Amino acid sequence: MDAKSDSALRRSTEQHVRFIHGWTDNLWSLRVDKPADFHFQPGHYARLGLPVADVAPLWRPYSIVSAPSEPQLEFLITLIPDGAFTCLLVKLRVGDPVLLESAALGFFFEPQLAPGEDLWMLSTGAGLGPYVSLLRTPQALARYRRLVLVHSVRAAAELAYADELNMLAAASGGRLCYLPVVTRETGATVLSERIPQLIADGRLPAHLGLQFDAVTSRVMVCGNPDFTADMRRLLNARGFTPCRRGLAGSMLFENYW
Repeated sequence: MDAKSDSALRRSTEQHVRFIHGWTDNLWSLRVDKPADFHFQPGHYARLGLPVADVAPLWRPYSIVSAPSEPQLEFLITLIPDGAFTCLLVKLRVGDPVLLESAALGFFFEPQLAPGEDLWMLSTGAGLGPYVSLLRTPQALARYRRLVLVHSVRAAAELAYADELNMLAAASGGRLCYLPVVTRETGATVLSERIPQLIADGRLPAHLGLQFDAVTSRVMVCGNPDFTADMRRLLNARGFTPCRRGLAGSMLFENYW
């Protein structure tokens, strides 16, 4: 067992799976018990571990989807075909044990952003998770006039939590806009190109009737590395500033991927 795995194991507790939902064959929601002393805020991620016979457990980080007040920890997980962790994960059933590292991790916290009028929450795939946690947490985003959640996926079946998000948008009185984007099924959604392209050519802000600029807009980005790299270049070119320790900015990226 290497030193890193041994340290994680010593800082972990055994929990149990309480819920599994497959959105598709490769996209799952998973809930596990939450220890009474496990504390987090929206934007944190946790490390789950699964035992491997005669060797160190395998560990993977996953953003937390649940709100801090919920009794269980929920995760949105992309299953990697033939991945070492996925091969163990797909065998799990309700009631099975999993390892949970004892402390939540990460720095993807909305309060790091400077005050602004509109919050844009941009995501691909399982990068949606932190935003669901934020939206489930009362008053977490009270300082914004408008909230925009854009979730880009390849196929419509991958639009996890769509019913919940549509209900939240309908109940918000127009304050929350949930915009799904499906890129590989023609006609599945009104907009179907990648998010960076839709922002670069102005179609996304125009579709929503909002400005997208560093003065009024605050932007959170969570998703695959190509998406985040493209968004970083685009936002830098438009004058958005990163959040740094002790210095609020206008753009915030999840970096654990």
